[in-house]
Amino acid sequence: MAILLLKKSYLHKDLKEIKFHDLWNSYGVFTTMRAIGRPVKILFFKEHIENLLKSIKIYKINKKNIRKNILKLIKFNLNKKKKYDHLFRVAVNNKIISISLRKRPKPKSNFSLKLINYKRIDPEYKNLKYKKILNFLKKMDTTKSDIALYKNNKILETGTSNLLFIKKNKIYSPNKNFYSGTTLKFFKKKIKKIKKRNILIDSLNKYDEIIVIGSGKGVVSVSNIEKSTWKRKSLKYYRILLKIYQKAVTNCPRYIG
Repeated sequence: MAILLLKKSYLHKDLKEIKFHDLWNSYGVFTTMRAIGRPVKILFFKEHIENLLKSIKIYKINKKNIRKNILKLIKFNLNKKKKYDHLFRVAVNNKIISISLRKRPKPKSNFSLKLINYKRIDPEYKNLKYKKILNFLKKMDTTKSDIALYKNNKILETGTSNLLFIKKNKIYSPNKNFYSGTTLKFFKKKIKKIKKRNILIDSLNKYDEIIVIGSGKGVVSVSNIEKSTWKRKSLKYYRILLKIYQKAVTNCPRYIG
């Protein structure tokens, strides 16, 4: 598992710091943001906060000044002198706001997926019910591989990110039962023709590329799937998406707070 370089927890009622709780598997929500450079930038910061607050509302974590307090804690825990390429996580349940920071693992070019028959609880939201997924991921080198979740022969998402599938110059994403992350939403604005469809395991060989996209992974081309005959046939759309993503990283505004 990743080593946390910063880990703090605070009570909602008075923002008093308490012993750190990662909050995994509690009733609550979280977001993970990519922090870059010095002075620090946070990629898609506004979108991450809005997604988090939307989930907080749906999960009825109704705390006074919750937006203001989350922003205050983020600002307080960012070091102006530090050079970042890290993942900054904010987790919230009914009692606690937890902040943590870890170094961003850089995915390798020879990246594989491992199929796991599992659908997340309330998959449309970034909730904290991640115990089973974390148990799989802690056994893996996440710079080289990730798990691909599926249910009823339909691929949904990875343990950490979204998936895009390329066939005959068309881009597809799974139809439902997954969380539409900030990076996926970014690409949907940039590329209007991402179509939803059921991605069936037994139809994988029809796809030329499989691409992982997410806050931690960025844009990653999948080279193969364990215990499957699927192999990468092209890097065309990976290169297109990577160029768009890298431009967003370059143009990301400085975090002011």
